[in-house]
Amino acid sequence: MAQKNFIRQAAVLIETEGSWGCSVIRGIADYAQNHGHWHLLIDPRDHEQRSALPDLWSGDGIIARIGSRMQLDHIRERAVPTVNIDTLFEGLDGVYDVVTDDTQRAEMAFAHLRDRGFEHFAYFAPPSRHYSTKRGREFISVVNREGYECSEYRPGYRVGRKIGWEEQQRRVSGWLDSLPFPVAIFTVDAQRGRQLAEICHIRQIRVPDQVAILAGDTDELMCDVSAPPLSSVSVAGQRIGYEAMTLLDSLIQGEERSREPRKIPPEGVISRQSTDILAIDDETVVRALRFIRAHASQDIVVKDILREIPVSRRFLEIQFRNYLGRSPAEEIRRVRLEKGCELLARSTMSISEIATACGFANATRFGVAFRKRFGQTPLAYRKQTVQG
Repeated sequence: MAQKNFIRQAAVLIETEGSWGCSVIRGIADYAQNHGHWHLLIDPRDHEQRSALPDLWSGDGIIARIGSRMQLDHIRERAVPTVNIDTLFEGLDGVYDVVTDDTQRAEMAFAHLRDRGFEHFAYFAPPSRHYSTKRGREFISVVNREGYECSEYRPGYRVGRKIGWEEQQRRVSGWLDSLPFPVAIFTVDAQRGRQLAEICHIRQIRVPDQVAILAGDTDELMCDVSAPPLSSVSVAGQRIGYEAMTLLDSLIQGEERSREPRKIPPEGVISRQSTDILAIDDETVVRALRFIRAHASQDIVVKDILREIPVSRRFLEIQFRNYLGRSPAEEIRRVRLEKGCELLARSTMSISEIATACGFANATRFGVAFRKRFGQTPLAYRKQTVQG
C-alpha cells in the first residue's frame, strides 16, 4: 500500500513557448496521469530566464531538451536518470535519448518536394545553438543519394555572433540570387521558414512559384502567420514525450535499458501554400497530376485521366516516366497511400473508413497496397506513429 502512494518527482526541462515543446509535455503528462503517482516540475527557469533546475529540487529523474554544455553539467550534478529529447546533444554518456528520426524526416521532406517536380534543392539554417546540424546533413545526404545537388546556406559567420535583421537579409538575399529557380528549400524549422518567406516577399521572389519552402518542424503559429502559410514536417512530439516518460519511469525503477537512441518517425508532411505548386514544364503532366490529386479518393483509374486530358495512354505513360519516374497508375496509388498515412497518424478513423476515404474499394485492398509500399500493415504503421 505504501508503494502505491509513493510519489515520483520528475523535472521537465522543455521550453513551453512553441507548440512542439507543448506537444512533448502533453505526451509526458499523458503517461504520468495514467501510470502511478507523479509530480512534474515543468519548465523551471533561473533568474535570467534560462532553463534550469532549482537548487532545492531533489527529484527522481529528468526529461530535458539539452541545449548547452552548461545545462548538461547542471543536470549531471543531480546524478539522477535523465532522458534527452533533442539531437543537439545526442549520445551523451549517462543520458538516454528519445529523439526524432532525422533520416526519416529528411526522406519525407525530399519525397514531398520531389513529388512536386522539383529538381533543384537547398537547405536553410542560419548558424544557431538552438538546433543540431544533423537535420541538414541528413537532408543533403538524401538529396545527393537520389542523384541531385543541394545548396546549403553558409553565411560565413560562426555560431553565437549576433547578426541584425538588415545584415541577415543581405546575406540571405545574396544566397537566394545564387540559386537556380524554381528551387525547393528545406528549412531547419518553422521559425526560419517564416523568416525566409519574409525575405522572399521583400525581394519580390514569388513563393511557391520561384521558391518553395518546407519547414523541418511544425510550429502552428509560425506556419499559419507566414505569408504564404508554410508546409511543414509534423514531428511526433506527443509520442516523443510519452516514450521519454515511459523510459524514465523504467530507469527510476532500476531497470536495465538499451543505450541506443530511441528514434521516433515524424507523422508526415502537412501541405500548405508554400509548396502548393508543380515545378514541371509539361502542361499535360501538370494537368494530369492536378486531376489525380483532386480525384484520387474517388476510385479513379487511368482511363478517367485520359477522358479529362485527350492524349494517348502511351504518351501519358512516357511523360510520367520522364518527369516522375513512375506511371500514372503508380502515381494514383502513391497519392492514395500518402493520404492513408496522414489519416492513420492524425485521425481516429477505422482502417475501413480510411480505405474508403483514400479511394480503395475495401480495407483488404488498402492493406495489400499499403504493405507492398511500406513493408507493414496499416495497423502496425498507426501503432508506430501514435503513442502506445
